[in-house]
Amino acid sequence: MRLHVDQRHERVLELVRERGSLRVAELAAELGVSAVTLRRDVETLAAQGRVHRLHGAVVWPGDTAATPERRQESAEGAVIGMIVPTTNYIFADIVRGAREAVGAQGGRLVLGVSGYVDTEDSVQAEHLVAGGAQGLLVAPSWFGGVPEDGQEKWLVECEVPTVLVERSALPGNPAADLDRVRTDRAHGAALAVGHLAALGHRRITAVLQEGPHAVQISAGFQAAVRSRGIDVDEGAPSVREHGDYDASVDYLVEAVVVRGVTGALVHSDEDAIVLVPRLQSRGVRVPDDLALIAYDDEVAGLADVPLTAVAPPKHAVGELAAKLLLRRLSERAAGERPSPRQHLDLLPELRIRSSCGGGASAGSAS
Repeated sequence: MRLHVDQRHERVLELVRERGSLRVAELAAELGVSAVTLRRDVETLAAQGRVHRLHGAVVWPGDTAATPERRQESAEGAVIGMIVPTTNYIFADIVRGAREAVGAQGGRLVLGVSGYVDTEDSVQAEHLVAGGAQGLLVAPSWFGGVPEDGQEKWLVECEVPTVLVERSALPGNPAADLDRVRTDRAHGAALAVGHLAALGHRRITAVLQEGPHAVQISAGFQAAVRSRGIDVDEGAPSVREHGDYDASVDYLVEAVVVRGVTGALVHSDEDAIVLVPRLQSRGVRVPDDLALIAYDDEVAGLADVPLTAVAPPKHAVGELAAKLLLRRLSERAAGERPSPRQHLDLLPELRIRSSCGGGASAGSAS
């Protein structure tokens, strides 16, 4: 039999009074209601001063020292939830870095995967928090890497501390107030341009995936070519995860043969590996005719022609994001004034391999 809201409130008060503190998830299960409904009840009771809310728990006034979170912090360490769009690509190393950082402090990392479905982010977050996660590391499924049309609403209203991972928000967006740790992908693109310029290439192009990192990579590429006075061949089609590679091959062949392009940045390295043999079958050789730099360095070194690649500091992104979140939890547990929010941008490195050759002769035949 479903309880009326007033009856439910009284039952919540009765249970919390008896036990001192309870997790929201435990209360919801005991009363047979959803975690969302139970949280609304707790918010109402907390506003009346009849209970306290603390880190996903409901606490009887005056008994905050006995919360499940405090006991867990002193015994096993924090439970950290992490939401990523996939466990493949760059996120495998990011998750590994976070897990190791949390484990080093006696905590446990619990993973949620959104599958690049933006509505799934909040579902995963609710599940993790209801299950006891005291803080969240989140790489939301924002297609352009920043929130649009209120996509950040659930995130800024989250009841536990949250750190953005490999995502950001534009100034003025509420999510810009969150802590974040990400790769400076614009810097990585500039590294690639600098390397091509040092080899003597004067007309280059960029063939990029659409997605969360495209804007940063493109911005870094464009800024670097302007600062170095390098000509850019415009109009490259987007390379999609399962995209039309024929369009990219057609574009690059014409760019090299007709317009004198001698260097290219390709995101990602998986796409670059697909493109190289197709280019070769059309008479464009890497690196003899086209110096090629890949972006991400997941498998670039395994290509038939090992690819020079921009390598994001993936493990360090996960590690530093987790450490930042753990510090937020420590500040909260100690009742300390929170230190200033942080936006950490980590610089990638360029790993030199065979795909750029040794000089500026990439445009000549032999």
